[in-house]
Amino acid sequence: MFKAIVYVTLKESVLDPQGNAVKSSLHSLGFDEVSDTRIGKYMEMELNAPSLEAAQERLKEMCEKLLANTVIEDYRFEVTEG
Repeated sequence: MFKAIVYVTLKESVLDPQGNAVKSSLHSLGFDEVSDTRIGKYMEMELNAPSLEAAQERLKEMCEKLLANTVIEDYRFEVTEG
């Protein structure tokens, strides 16, 4: 059994209107030190795989087929035995 954490974020070249709205709201609340905000997705999964390498390969496939829109999003993941 493996545990995975997947992070999906917009590519740097893609505008993030939701992040801009959060930054603006933070500024209106007095948090002027915030210079940029980007919004993303966070997922936790448990996988049954024969090896760490197999789990990583399957996660890569999941990210590229469903979890991330690779045209506008980047992804990364961490896998640990659990």
